[in-house]
Amino acid sequence: MPEIIPAIIAKSFEELEEKIKLVESFVRWVQLDIMDGKFVSEKTWDEPEELKKISTKLNIEVHLMVEDAVREVERWAGSGVKRILVHYEAIGGDLELVTSNLKKIYKKCRTNNVELGMVLNLETQIDVLFQLPIIAEQLQAKSVGITSYQLPIQLMSIAKIGYHGHPFDERVIHKVELLRQKWPDVKISLDGGINEEIIKKTALVGVDNFVVGSAIFNSKNIKESIEELESIINN
Repeated sequence: MPEIIPAIIAKSFEELEEKIKLVESFVRWVQLDIMDGKFVSEKTWDEPEELKKISTKLNIEVHLMVEDAVREVERWAGSGVKRILVHYEAIGGDLELVTSNLKKIYKKCRTNNVELGMVLNLETQIDVLFQLPIIAEQLQAKSVGITSYQLPIQLMSIAKIGYHGHPFDERVIHKVELLRQKWPDVKISLDGGINEEIIKKTALVGVDNFVVGSAIFNSKNIKESIEELESIINN
């Protein structure tokens, strides 16, 4: 079933804890946006050990908007998160280096029983994913029942990442279509500028999950906002 995944940008542990409490009764997953002030200009709370202090039923995934993705995965893999999302743009400058680093990251995640997901910025062409054997191998294994492991793809749908409230860019829709055509079983998430209108439009082209920030946390009634968004994807 498609899901709404609240996206949390927190400057402190206290803000993180507060925002988790605001949504934990209404969703299964939450995404923590982690920024290092280098890959993107903003800097957030970034202490994986502190995450263990939070008692919640939520499945937590971290979206690493960081310059050194390999090092950061090392830090986050044992933090208790269920999924780590890394940017293609942060794991190498050419196909050989990307492949090598991705294998290291994948091994670390598997050792800690953490799912790995790939994120693409809006300007990055979808074709780069089709050149990575490890993604195709995992999707093929899943399709024949060898493993239940998922390697989801998150597509950024705003031009400038690291902020909530930026407008949705419709160029991402074609990327969704190409990805769904190439890999029918891949789990696709959209992140950036998501609201009711955008969900209506993009659910039709094969988006599975919607990562939502300001439309949830800037609303007057978080419960109603989430329920309204969910009603769109479930109808």
